[in-house]
Amino acid sequence: MPDLGLETAHGGIVAGVDEAGRGPWAGPVVAAAVILKLPVPKDLLNGLDDSKKLSAAKRSVLLQALQGCAEIGIGAASVAEIDRLNILQATHLAMCRAIRSLPHVPDVALIDGNRLPAALPCRGETVIKGDSRSLSIAAASIVAKVTRDRAMERLALRHAGFDWHRNVGYGTRQHREGLVAAGVTAHHRRSFAPIAKILSPTDPETPDIGRNLPNPLTLK
Repeated sequence: MPDLGLETAHGGIVAGVDEAGRGPWAGPVVAAAVILKLPVPKDLLNGLDDSKKLSAAKRSVLLQALQGCAEIGIGAASVAEIDRLNILQATHLAMCRAIRSLPHVPDVALIDGNRLPAALPCRGETVIKGDSRSLSIAAASIVAKVTRDRAMERLALRHAGFDWHRNVGYGTRQHREGLVAAGVTAHHRRSFAPIAKILSPTDPETPDIGRNLPNPLTLK
C-alpha cells in the first residue's frame, strides 16, 4: 500500500502527480496534482491506492473525500495536442497544467513514471510505480481516472455506438464496431495506428485495426 514516506522525506509542500488516458484511441489525456493536507484522515490512509486496483464506486467515494482534505489541480491535453505533440509530450503538458492549477505551487512534485516533464513549474522527482508507493500520487491517480472517465461518459451521450461510457475510449470490440459503422470522430486520436489505418487503409505501415489490440483492463 502507498504511504507518506516520500512526502515526509522531502518536507515542505509536496504534490503527487499522475495521469489517466495514455492508451485509449479517443478522448483527452488527463492529469491530476494533489497536495494532501496533514494529518490525512484514517479512512484515506487505509483506502487510497493505485486507481487501477479500485472499483469505480470506490474511486468516486475517495474523490469526494479528497475534495475535503486536499488541494487538487487538474490539467488535460486535447486530442489535437496529442496528435501534434505525441502522447508522451501531451501527457507531460497535462501534468504541468495540473500543477499550475493548484492553489499553491508545491516545493516538489512527485511524478508517477520514469520521465520528468521539462516545463515543470517546481522541482520534480520521478517515482516508478508511484501510485503504489506514494499516497499523494495514488490520490492523483484516482482524481485523474475519475475525471477522465466522467468526461468520456459525457462524450458517449453525444456519440452513440462507441461504448465510451464503458470502455472510456480504449480499443474494445464495441469501439471497433462503432468505428466501422460510424467512422472516425473529432475525438479520435488520428496519430494512433488503428485510427490512422482507417483514415489511410492502403498505408502498409499502419497495422490492421483487429491486431495487437490493447487490453483496456491493464492500461490506464
